[in-house]
Amino acid sequence: MAQNGLASRLYNGEAGLNIVGRRKLWFGVAGVLVLIAILSFSIRGFSLGIEFAGGNSFQVPASVGTLDDAEREVNSALAAENTGIEVVTAQKVGGTGGDSYELRTGQLSAEQATAVKAQIAEDLGIDEGQISNNQVSEAWGSQVTERAVLGLVIFIALVMVYLILRFEWRMAVAAVSSLIMNLLLTAGIYSLVGFEVTPSTIIGFLTILGFALYDVVVVFDKVQENTRGITANNNQTYGEAANLAVNQSLMRSLNTSVVALLPVGGLLFIGAGLLGAGTLKDLGLVLFVGMAVAFLTSILVATPLLALLKNYDPRIQAHNKRVLTRRGAIARGEVTGKGAASPAQADVTDEPLDPDAAALAGAAPKVGARPAGKRPTGARGGRPGGGGNRPGGAKRR
Repeated sequence: MAQNGLASRLYNGEAGLNIVGRRKLWFGVAGVLVLIAILSFSIRGFSLGIEFAGGNSFQVPASVGTLDDAEREVNSALAAENTGIEVVTAQKVGGTGGDSYELRTGQLSAEQATAVKAQIAEDLGIDEGQISNNQVSEAWGSQVTERAVLGLVIFIALVMVYLILRFEWRMAVAAVSSLIMNLLLTAGIYSLVGFEVTPSTIIGFLTILGFALYDVVVVFDKVQENTRGITANNNQTYGEAANLAVNQSLMRSLNTSVVALLPVGGLLFIGAGLLGAGTLKDLGLVLFVGMAVAFLTSILVATPLLALLKNYDPRIQAHNKRVLTRRGAIARGEVTGKGAASPAQADVTDEPLDPDAAALAGAAPKVGARPAGKRPTGARGGRPGGGGNRPGGAKRR
């Protein structure tokens, strides 16, 4: 019984999950999620870090107490100077001079920053020289964003060229659409939850593109293998062959995603959560969310979209009609056939049965059949003219 379980059937590619056939459902869900993400961009926006919004950062020695103690004292100093600003983020950082706490606030004027620094030193009972104060301009974050967008455009262009050369343009369009949806959904999660966007987040966004592309290429390679020469037989539509490829590569994609998410999860939950390494939080968070979304989009969006695009190809349309017409004739008992797909597999196509395709089905030669026509003449093809006489010879007695 254990050998027939879902895990075993997934591993052997025999689960028979109808993923491509339910593409309308996946596209509908993806469309709703993208709409929610866009609305979140427009209404809520993003929680920008100090590098993008601009602000000040204060570093105090970790010997003053806990991180909460340092944050409380800095907030008290900000309130005492009537700045109307609070600590935005606080984290523990290491350095050559020992550990320290970095506390980031909103934008302060030079006079306010000097006064707050003096107040913090007085409240903590330390020398003012032990506190460092840095001001970050939002112009630096704008430059990072521009370079990231430029890198994204170059990456997508190179991916399109590679996929067109490696596969075909329809696969390139489906893969890039999946990548863009991955970015939109990941950014939407950041906007909805209110995760802070930092330069590490931008780097993480560019990193997950490579993982998402790898996942899509693995599935498309199997799709290409299953659909090579598919129009030469009448047993399987393109959608069914693509759906079989998804089932056969599903366990591999799942294993790859789990193996990739485990170290990223350790980086996020152990490094940033338990050990308090705040610098790892931004990078680990975007990698964890992006990789999880990439697995779903590569399976539920990329391949169904590819099948939809291929169904607009006249050759594939004619092939699908032949398959469906033959299958309908077999179901009515008009003809008998071997290797016909089961009714469950037939649901994968999502294509209506066209009675006018009967002529195409009847005209299509069977795989391996010789072309119709006159039998060749000659020593191997049949008897030569003249009643079997040899040319120019006499009859045998």
